[in-house]
Amino acid sequence: MLEVRSLGIDGVLEIVPKRHGDARGFFMETYNAERFSQAGIDLTFVQDNHSYSAAPGVLRGLHYQLAPRAQDKLLRVIRGSILDIAVDIRRASKTFGKWVALEVSAEKGNQILVPKGFAHGFVTLVPDTEVLYKVTDTYSPEHDRSIRFDDPAIGIEWPSLADGFQLSDKDLKAPTLATAEVFA
Repeated sequence: MLEVRSLGIDGVLEIVPKRHGDARGFFMETYNAERFSQAGIDLTFVQDNHSYSAAPGVLRGLHYQLAPRAQDKLLRVIRGSILDIAVDIRRASKTFGKWVALEVSAEKGNQILVPKGFAHGFVTLVPDTEVLYKVTDTYSPEHDRSIRFDDPAIGIEWPSLADGFQLSDKDLKAPTLATAEVFA
């Protein structure tokens, strides 16, 4: 059993699997193709990714892959907490350039589904955060793209963190949405 909630932009979902706990700890089924299909989510995942961030304020994103190698992502946190962001980059969409945020944490046991056509990123909120995510296509450097995390045209409200953000060179050099290659 799982609970599925829309985050307000078509296709971006919070998924909360049922957690079974007792004195020993807990068990939860984080992905079951049949149950996801019954909830209207018919995706075939082909690659699992794992990221570790030592400090709060590690910002990864905003990343995406263009067609024909676009990826749907199902992301969860197994240790720590993040603020996860999805930005609609489908030019024909009525919500183009709009974003949604969700705190995803090991404690909550929730997940976020970010569909194709969205740029995705997150910032760690606590030390020693580990994120696992499934994708529907493998990594393709030729199709890999990014957008500036602080693009004023998007206006993402990132949390204020005492030590600021830590970003990769790739993310610091990313173009704005206005100049990025995006979905039609």
